[in-house]
Amino acid sequence: MYPTVAEVLALPVLRQGRPHVVAGTAGLDAPVRWAHVAEVADIAHLLRGGELVLTTGVALPDDGPSLARYVADLAGVGAAGLVIELVRHWSDKLPAALVEAAEKHGLPLVTLSRETRYVSVTEAVNGQIVDAQVAELRAAERVHETFTALTVAGAEPGVVLGEVARLTEQPVVLETLSHEVLAYDAAGTDPAELLTGWPSRSRVVQLGERTGYHPGSGWLVTVVGARGHDWGRLVVVCTDQPPHRHRVVAERAASALAVHRLVAKDSDGLERQAHRAVLNELLASPAPSAELLARASALAVPLTGRQLVGLAVRPRLAGNRPALSTPPVLRELAEATVLAARRAKVSALVATDELGVRALIALSPEANADTVLHRLATDVHEARSSAPGVLAVGTTVFSPAEAGRTLREAGQVAAAALGAGTDRVLHRLSDVRLRGLLHLLSGDERVTAFAQRELGPLLQRDAATGSRLVQALRHYCEQGGNKSAAAAAAHTSRTAYYQQLARIEQVLGVRLEDPESMLSLYVALLAADLTRSSEEDSPGRGAQ
Repeated sequence: MYPTVAEVLALPVLRQGRPHVVAGTAGLDAPVRWAHVAEVADIAHLLRGGELVLTTGVALPDDGPSLARYVADLAGVGAAGLVIELVRHWSDKLPAALVEAAEKHGLPLVTLSRETRYVSVTEAVNGQIVDAQVAELRAAERVHETFTALTVAGAEPGVVLGEVARLTEQPVVLETLSHEVLAYDAAGTDPAELLTGWPSRSRVVQLGERTGYHPGSGWLVTVVGARGHDWGRLVVVCTDQPPHRHRVVAERAASALAVHRLVAKDSDGLERQAHRAVLNELLASPAPSAELLARASALAVPLTGRQLVGLAVRPRLAGNRPALSTPPVLRELAEATVLAARRAKVSALVATDELGVRALIALSPEANADTVLHRLATDVHEARSSAPGVLAVGTTVFSPAEAGRTLREAGQVAAAALGAGTDRVLHRLSDVRLRGLLHLLSGDERVTAFAQRELGPLLQRDAATGSRLVQALRHYCEQGGNKSAAAAAAHTSRTAYYQQLARIEQVLGVRLEDPESMLSLYVALLAADLTRSSEEDSPGRGAQ
């Protein structure tokens, strides 16, 4: 907001006096709060700091100690600089004591070799300062209006950070108090460079105030929170000391973010949103970019040089059907997974999806993956004892490029395990066997056509007459062809059940005692279940 001493000396009204800096060049970047003409030696006690003192020198003493004291007093009250006209008192050069004292105290000392109208100087300098202050006030008003509108509209953090980057033209990062990056806007710079090593860089930046500038890092930092509950920090990356308006922008943005969190308390937290964004990109990217790896690392989950394991957690309903869970249930499930990962002392990206929780576990190369995963799964089950679920993992991989594969496998295993109805602590590909294979092929039209071809007549008969022949066939296959056990599972008398089996053979034109026929029909039943489950659990249907 204020011009520096160097900028004031560059004004035409001062350039005409041929200014020459004779001492204190280190202080030329000091801001000038006001230009003040003072023709008395005892002036320091009347100053408030930041003044550029203009004098002809006529009232200044000639003895060295008095001149040194005069300069020391000016420096002591924070004067920005001293300008002396070499016309009336000193016409050639300034006394050495004056120059030495200015250099000692770092006070810019400037001579003017031509007579200068100081009234014109004060008008130009002070007018510029007043104009800058008015512009600053108008800018602050625009900032207030901008962030008030964003707050009222319930703008997402990404939108708020975008406005910060636009108004400051600097990169901005929103982080948790544990230094994990929730959102950012690189303002046109390289995101990977901005985020690389973020947690370790952020830990060393500690300020004793809610908003402050850390010169060592070049960060303008303000605390984010409301009602005494601070939960994050907003960081504007500035190379130089930021102007006051940048502080205003940061503080207003922090307020908007705090209000958004209060209003959106029933939705996923910013942490889960940040994790979900990285997981989705890992699923979609065959070769993760440097930026994506930096984002994961900034969330305290480094992916390079780690064992990576996809994890899927699915709540279960009665009858081993997958649950189209409500957001509160999904958040509870995600929180249980996060806490279990912390207890197991492993890094993890954890986010909710339409059916449950998806996670990527990052283990050190020396870790025993089986032991860690079993402990994690046990903790989740104990936390969710009132609402049982299925936990499944994909293959352990060793490259971020394979992260998508292990995440997809975990989801496929979880879906297959839900249908199997087994009560394992943790499910793997080897546990789901035929169901797992069918899940891998569930999108293949040939599998759907096979199921329809095998079961079509039976499905049509049930639809037309209200019979339950498909269910009777399911019991028969699940009991391995044991008719008595199948009748008991169906809660039907043997006579009535045997009649149903005979009707099935008649409708389908097969002999159920033929092993190949029973196998083919059982595979068709499983394939049909997967198709129906996929349709019922689609995001569009779940949103209805």
